[in-house]
Amino acid sequence: MCSAGQTALFLVRRPGLDHSENVFYRRLMTDFGFWAMGREEPGHLALVAPDGTEIKAGEMLGRANQVVHALRAMGLSEGDTVAFVLPNCPEVFDLYLACGQAGMYIVPINHHLVGPEVAYIVKDSEAKVFIGHERFAEVCRQAADEAGIAAQNRLAVGDIEGFRSFAAVRDAQPTDTPENRTLGDTMNYTSGTTGEPKGVRRALSGADPDEMAIALAGILLLFGIQPRDDNVHIVGSPLYHTAVLRFAGAAIHMGHTVVLMDKWSAEGMLELIERYRVTHSHMVPTQFHRLLALPDDVRDRYDLSSLRHMIHAAAPCPVDTKHQMIQWWGPVIDEYYAASEGGGTLVNTEEWLAKPGTVGKPWPISEIAIFDDDGNRLEANQIGTVYMAMQAGDFEYHKDKKKTESNRIGKFFTVGDVGYLDEDGFLFLCDRKTDMIISGGANIYPAEIENVLLSHPKVVDAAVFGIPHEDWGEEVKAVVQPVDGVEGSDELAAEILAFCEGRLARFKTPKSIDFTDDMPRDPNGKLYKRKLRDPYWEGRERAI
Repeated sequence: MCSAGQTALFLVRRPGLDHSENVFYRRLMTDFGFWAMGREEPGHLALVAPDGTEIKAGEMLGRANQVVHALRAMGLSEGDTVAFVLPNCPEVFDLYLACGQAGMYIVPINHHLVGPEVAYIVKDSEAKVFIGHERFAEVCRQAADEAGIAAQNRLAVGDIEGFRSFAAVRDAQPTDTPENRTLGDTMNYTSGTTGEPKGVRRALSGADPDEMAIALAGILLLFGIQPRDDNVHIVGSPLYHTAVLRFAGAAIHMGHTVVLMDKWSAEGMLELIERYRVTHSHMVPTQFHRLLALPDDVRDRYDLSSLRHMIHAAAPCPVDTKHQMIQWWGPVIDEYYAASEGGGTLVNTEEWLAKPGTVGKPWPISEIAIFDDDGNRLEANQIGTVYMAMQAGDFEYHKDKKKTESNRIGKFFTVGDVGYLDEDGFLFLCDRKTDMIISGGANIYPAEIENVLLSHPKVVDAAVFGIPHEDWGEEVKAVVQPVDGVEGSDELAAEILAFCEGRLARFKTPKSIDFTDDMPRDPNGKLYKRKLRDPYWEGRERAI
């Protein structure tokens, strides 16, 4: 995911361009880059904070410049790291735009983590400065202590005991353009489905930030989204997530207005889309489910005619859910497949309708391959592990050479997803390899079963996983969250299982269903399936 912006540069600047193309390239470059735009168009509306405060480009640039000066005054230099635990707030962009022009790494940390988990990332990333928000004060204090962050390098948005004020430290500095500007990067930490999370780190290029701004915006170019053009990007998911910050940052560098939501709600998003004439966003299927659950009179209340590209990823989207969203919003639902490590594929509405369920074809500068467990490359329509390769943006797992090497076959890397390429080169995902159920020797992919369960009108969320079975090794278990107003019961379980008949083969159909009022998902839609599955495996070891 991280390298998508870098590789987009290859789309517009290739070896062998003739003179006219080079002129086009130079003209194109002037349309990108927040730092230049902040200087040239200070009155442009860059950001709308969750409380409605509007921040112009000139003010945002001044704040970013101040942060560069402040970090350097604290002893940081090119290659150093800054970590933060923040909600969706303007200060995230202060740091993103500051480190992006100062040659530093930023490490956004999930604010749902507890103190020791945050401390691990702060320490592992070798962060020299740690910024926390008063909303997460106790976690931030504990993490800073455990990670050994010096008192003068602890900064707070709001008030945290033992932390200096981020705003005061920032505002004590001048707003002029820093000297010796060089491109920085974001180092996101993977979710750590096995073992501790790892930082996905790329070598700094040493490039001029203004010249590379088109690369920072490149992920949106892949979808045909243009600079300026009255585009407005809404952020409804937490900015600590790799894709959410990358897409929002791309929008900033394209001269789009970015509208921030603090906590996402279905109707709240519709209201903001109408108010600000939103054109595009990055979404997850869980948000689609919540939107579709709104009463018809609420869904019909808002003008959504401004929408152009509502892009989704991060989790499998049931075919029926996506059909309903396209029917409601029109042919504006785009999808891609990628990871913090890189990517990827993409598919627009028209292509998806021709091949429902696909996550698309490779980006122009990426390649997809399917390999079996012995490292043999598979042919079309054969299921195996999905591998990706890119022409730029190679990565390593920070301080973990073994993990970096173990997920590769030649130029290809994998994040453990299972799927296949059809005869036309479109990728279809089956599931995560670690989530695959092996029952009686058969491989069962939970995502397929979850898609069926989610199409039941009384189900708002579902998770499927394997639990121990003496004869088969594993059997299929489902956990279901009913829609509001419906109670989980034996009768509902029987109704759902009957619904599965004719839609799933018997060996795939859950043998039992449990109910929950709150599925363990983070706000980006990522399901922490281990929290549901692990109690069933206590004292036993899974085969995969």
